[in-house]
Amino acid sequence: MIVGVLALQGDFREHAQVLRSLGAEVEFVRRPEELARVSGLVIPGGESSVMDKLSRTFGLAEPLKAAIRGGLPVYGTCAGLIMLADTVIDGIAGQQSLGGLDIAVRRNAFGSQTASFETDLDIPAVGEEPVHAVFIRAPIVETVGPAATALASVADGRCVAVEQGNLLGTSFHPEITGEYRIHEYFLTKVATAGLN
Repeated sequence: MIVGVLALQGDFREHAQVLRSLGAEVEFVRRPEELARVSGLVIPGGESSVMDKLSRTFGLAEPLKAAIRGGLPVYGTCAGLIMLADTVIDGIAGQQSLGGLDIAVRRNAFGSQTASFETDLDIPAVGEEPVHAVFIRAPIVETVGPAATALASVADGRCVAVEQGNLLGTSFHPEITGEYRIHEYFLTKVATAGLN
């Protein structure tokens, strides 16, 4: 099982380290031929508008959209969640997403870098113990459409984790806290999908 990590920009190395520690073989994905070799893909945190531009520059945007439509399991964190959203409420001029998740997201919804915070979240899908979550210039899921399912919310009720079929998205960064259960949950999606 080869799991790709989109390596155009952002904290892709941290995701690769987590996935390798869980026994997955990892491929950094920058080109369509690398995408074609993977059974699942992680889209890391970073800057969603930059990822969008680079994915189009490297000829990856359309193959990514096709792979998502074809059932490729994809997990997006922070900027990756924005990339998977069908609707980006406050994207920069010309910003596009890959789509796939029936949600609308708002970028930097919690404020600037200095407004970053940590909290514990209940995410029953990954176990009874709370998940320690770090939010860094994080997006929020403003609306969850009928095709998607909310997995977790912060204390004020705003949604910060969703899934829809083979797609998974979180506003926060489990790859930097030693919280591996969400990656494990994603790898079960990859194994079940049985692609490649």
